[in-house]
Amino acid sequence: MTRRPLTAILSLSFLLSACGGGGQSLGSSGSGGTPSPSPAPTGTCSLRNRQDWAAAQLREWYLYPETLPASLDPTPYATVEDYIDALTATARSQRRDRYFTYLTSIAAENAYYASGSSASFGIRLGIDSAQRIYVIEAFEGGAALAAGIDRGTEIVAIGTSAATLRTVSAIIASEGTQGVSDALGPDTAGTSRVLRITNASGTHDVTVTKTAFDLPPVSTRYGARIINDGGHQIGYVNLRTFISTADPALRSAFASFRSAGITEVIVDLRYNGGGLISVAETLSDLLGRNRAGSDVVDYTTFRSEKSSNNTTRLFQTQAEAVAPTRIAFIGTGGTASASELVINAFTPYLHTSSALIGANTYGKPVGQIAIDRSECDDRFRIIAFAVQNSAHQGAYYDGLAATMEATCQANDDISHPLGDPLEASTRSALDFLEGKSCAPITGALAALSVGAKSSKRDLLTPDRPSVAQREVPGLF
Repeated sequence: MTRRPLTAILSLSFLLSACGGGGQSLGSSGSGGTPSPSPAPTGTCSLRNRQDWAAAQLREWYLYPETLPASLDPTPYATVEDYIDALTATARSQRRDRYFTYLTSIAAENAYYASGSSASFGIRLGIDSAQRIYVIEAFEGGAALAAGIDRGTEIVAIGTSAATLRTVSAIIASEGTQGVSDALGPDTAGTSRVLRITNASGTHDVTVTKTAFDLPPVSTRYGARIINDGGHQIGYVNLRTFISTADPALRSAFASFRSAGITEVIVDLRYNGGGLISVAETLSDLLGRNRAGSDVVDYTTFRSEKSSNNTTRLFQTQAEAVAPTRIAFIGTGGTASASELVINAFTPYLHTSSALIGANTYGKPVGQIAIDRSECDDRFRIIAFAVQNSAHQGAYYDGLAATMEATCQANDDISHPLGDPLEASTRSALDFLEGKSCAPITGALAALSVGAKSSKRDLLTPDRPSVAQREVPGLF
């Protein structure tokens, strides 16, 4: 989760983002104060200088200061990232900071949060227990969808040319899942690969080239619709990521719901790794027409000596908002951070009329500030605050399934399009809204599952994800 950057000598922004399993930022300031930046750093961008700077920021802002080593010599560490990993190792071993604290590029992150801009094939990939790679989502504007690659396609071999094709099974056997990420090439425009794919048309080879494009946060194909389920009108919205350009698309969707008199909504966040808090809070507002202006969306809480930065966000009136009597949130292990904030916000108000459908979520009830060092293009994302709902419920490090008052387990059915009433999770959401009983989600159901099969599937993520891959887990 992040909050939108504040520009001063340093830039600070609040983020809810999960590295490697669902990344996310929380945006927009709440009703309280905003962090004051530290003095501008001096000196060069040498490795030691950057390491010392990173350590100083951690000691000032880290949410878990008691876990930091009293001193740690940076000399043995070859990169700033390795040193940060060592400094935060204790909190990570306690599952409170699962690589949520990291160094990234100012330029790359600004480009992503402004419009979802990145260079990729425009697909989201999942890997199952049999080590098969599937396309679980294809994005409009990306090269893959233009080449006929869509949800449900299996990638069976990868090469720089037809002559160098290697099977996915061979790559994983020799190099692990990181080998697949490496085989797909760097996230730079112009990177070309030959993919051997299997889909409804059979098995064939296609050549695709990574291009820079703006990721649509709400799909133009299935992102927002009104489902007629046996004469029952249900609003369905699928949000891919919490970035600035999601605002008009969400408002348009909810305006149509309001015009149609919708009172029951499916919010599909199954792969949404998070993003700007401002967008998460706007989505909450759009679902909160029946909330009072004194009702709390979320509390943001820093460590005690930084408590002047704490905020309380209340529901705000939005012209497009609806007043749902029941909400079905579709989630998976790829649902994290800002997504979890929205889901968690409604439990104290709707109780069993709000449900998590699908599988357990990732578990990230904390967010990052961003401290910029512009001369080095360094943006240091530091876990600095926790988030809670109006009942002060937070600390869901093991996912939301145990804290929700209603849950329904369901497969992520890649044999059907997202939002299709025949797709398993969508069908389960519709059944919940209809009042039908279901089997609850257990802690073991944190992974995704392929179709109606029992094999589990996780989002494919590289060891060092890009900005876009943190926020759109599985993106390639």
